[in-house]
Amino acid sequence: MGHDLRRTPLHDRHARLGARLVEFGGWEMPVQYAGIVEEHRAVRTAAGIFDVSHMGEVELEGPGALASVQQLITNDAGRLDIGGGLYTPMCLPSGGIVDDLTVFRTGAQRYLLVVNASTAAKDFAWIAEHTRDAQARDRSAEWGLLALQGPRAGAILQRLTRPDPTALPAFHIITGAEVAGVGGCFISRTGYTGEDGYEIGCPWDQAPRLWDALLEGGVPDGLVPAGLGARDTLRLEAALMLYGNDIDETTTPLEAPLGWTVKLEKGAFIGREVLVRQMAEGTVRKLAGFEMTERAIPRHGYPLRIDGRAVGQVTSGTFGPWLGKSIGMGYVAREHAKPGTALGVEIRGKTTRAAVVKLPFYRRSI
Repeated sequence: MGHDLRRTPLHDRHARLGARLVEFGGWEMPVQYAGIVEEHRAVRTAAGIFDVSHMGEVELEGPGALASVQQLITNDAGRLDIGGGLYTPMCLPSGGIVDDLTVFRTGAQRYLLVVNASTAAKDFAWIAEHTRDAQARDRSAEWGLLALQGPRAGAILQRLTRPDPTALPAFHIITGAEVAGVGGCFISRTGYTGEDGYEIGCPWDQAPRLWDALLEGGVPDGLVPAGLGARDTLRLEAALMLYGNDIDETTTPLEAPLGWTVKLEKGAFIGREVLVRQMAEGTVRKLAGFEMTERAIPRHGYPLRIDGRAVGQVTSGTFGPWLGKSIGMGYVAREHAKPGTALGVEIRGKTTRAAVVKLPFYRRSI
């Protein structure tokens, strides 16, 4: 593995735990510890902790912060009270997606944007270019970020945190929290697994202390360290988008199943004109979910076929450990995206049967 890869503050902890480390978005990251299936099932039934310190954080502050955020994103940050948050794409004038991110209102004129690791530098440049009457600051190097996910996550965090994080509604944030004696933390009730959970930001150099305390405190609840492998299978079962696979600068939110994040009524934003036209006319293609009806595992890039004709490619595919079946997503012509449509997935030269299904593949019971 190249020595030019970046490392999170928890790299030594991962090595000590015997994690298998891989390159991801320019970072050296743990893909698994005990095993992807075991870690996946732990998050569905108890809890898992992920190092997501490679993610980026950008803060906008000033009189023009809201107007700048509104110009950048398709969703409507104008409806957020202090502490509120939302998920949103950020688009080019073409309607293509620069990134998908979470936005939190952390003050009267202050917003925190959490962006993907592989696009963090690009995102900050784009955000700074379109910020007016406010200051955009890249705070990625200042924050470690841990994701505590699963049905026992709240109980684990509650024992170690002030104020009580279990009172936090979904997609809300508290700042200035203390977790396991580490001050100056932020906690959001968000995640990327399809389960209830929290993402905890802390000063970069305090991340090892926080990781140790959470792992130790979570022993009675079955908490395990989990890597990017389980994070990917969990998010795909929940049909959550992976930037660079399922969405990118060539796809629009209306082609992906993200139309619910496009708020045309809020007024002007970058890419709006294209999205208005697509909403009126319909898109040529849609991202469809499918299940394999033969024993095989679809992977990114495999061709999708109907009656022998190539109709698209798999954007994400895996065996769903909780579902017990192979699943995937890919862009096809709009008329082929209806549930029940028979698809073929070409795997090593052989076309294997699949069928389009309604997304998500998995939804947790409340």
